Amino acid sequence: MSKKPILTLQTTTLWDYPSQHYGEGMQGNKDYIGATPSYVIWNLLQRYTRPGDLVVDPMCGSGTTIDVCADLAREAIGYDIAPTREDIRQADARKLPQENASVDFVFVDPPYSTHVKYSGHKQCIGELSAQEDGYYKAMGQVISEIYRVLKKNRYMALYVSDSFEKGKPFCPIGFELFAMMRQKFEPVDVIAVTRHNKSLKMANWHKAAAEENFFLRGFNYLFVMKKNR
Repeated sequence: MSKKPILTLQTTTLWDYPSQHYGEGMQGNKDYIGATPSYVIWNLLQRYTRPGDLVVDPMCGSGTTIDVCADLAREAIGYDIAPTREDIRQADARKLPQENASVDFVFVDPPYSTHVKYSGHKQCIGELSAQEDGYYKAMGQVISEIYRVLKKNRYMALYVSDSFEKGKPFCPIGFELFAMMRQKFEPVDVIAVTRHNKSLKMANWHKAAAEENFFLRGFNYLFVMKKNR
């Protein structure tokens, strides 16, 4: 297996990661649907954490955050409603078994409505449509938990995309969640991360988008926030 591109600290608010994983191995599982690019987490941890800091990922998926933390000498706790490996703890992100103000950094990559089928767990937020209020109520609970567990003057980041389904209203999930976070956190920056997925490489998807007058999701929001009170 060829070595992937050298890790580089991103210096603008437009991030385009060169590959899903870095180094000679991988972080998390390449076959996990909706896996976060490890380049994104690596850049965040380099900027907003120090060696020995405790990082929490309340929706840990295949464990990418845990693996990047191990590479950078950060402590990590990963939670998930349906853990995929032994070092991920079972918990609902709406009610974390974590002490108040005990965490140095939180990263979360939540479901973006029901586009992806995750575990099928009945309590999974990925079972809630962004067309309904229940999704935003659930994410409000997640944001409140992140605020509760984060130490003062420390940072969190949320990685998310908007939602569009043919024949249904557009759901600006990013704007909605950003507004919710602003009620508790101070905004640090808004970053656009180029999306690289299979559908964006398929000519038939681009043809349909042009002919039927809709847009494919070309980027994810990366919101960086600070708890200052």
